[in-house]
Amino acid sequence: MSNFFDETMQGLLETVDINKGNVSLTEKKDMPAPTFIASDAEKALIDEVVSIRKEQNISQSKLAELTGNKQQAISRTEKKEHSPSLKLFCNMVNALGYELKIERKQLV
Repeated sequence: MSNFFDETMQGLLETVDINKGNVSLTEKKDMPAPTFIASDAEKALIDEVVSIRKEQNISQSKLAELTGNKQQAISRTEKKEHSPSLKLFCNMVNALGYELKIERKQLV
């Protein structure tokens, strides 16, 4: 039950960020309803995680099991049909044996 609550709250917080313009989304054309996808930076991060998963020969189903999510959530994330929550993304990275770090940019 807690997982459902956490995911619902995360979704609501992401919606607030989207409505405030804090999340960069691009509209996906030719969809039956308005559909928005992740920014280029997010796509690059997702591509990197997919590459790591495949290098380690871990299936989407196994990654879902390791993260406590459904295989469909992993698939939608990898296809960039769904912008993953930070929690889901961090869980995926962690399950693959990696961690995220924030580094200061080099200012020109």
